[in-house]
Amino acid sequence: MVFLPDESRSLPPPPLFNKGSVWLGFAGWMSALLNNAFNKRPIIRAGVHRQILFVTLGWFVGYQLVKRAEYVYAKADRELFEYIRHHPVDFHAPTG
Repeated sequence: MVFLPDESRSLPPPPLFNKGSVWLGFAGWMSALLNNAFNKRPIIRAGVHRQILFVTLGWFVGYQLVKRAEYVYAKADRELFEYIRHHPVDFHAPTG
């Protein structure tokens, strides 16, 4: 199974700073800090390279998950609008 099919390339990319990227980047940083705490190292000062790596990995995973979610939502919208277009009798315009 492909995580993102080729038809998802037609969608605009999500913003670089989005909710998923920020939260998972923060979770990556917290996991690096917890790793330092569990191994009895200085929490902030030890393993700065590991903290940067975990933040980067979390950011990337969050970005890809948001990208996938937008693709799934766009696909569902496309199928819904296609159904509405093929069954106009079931969907009347409101008369005001």
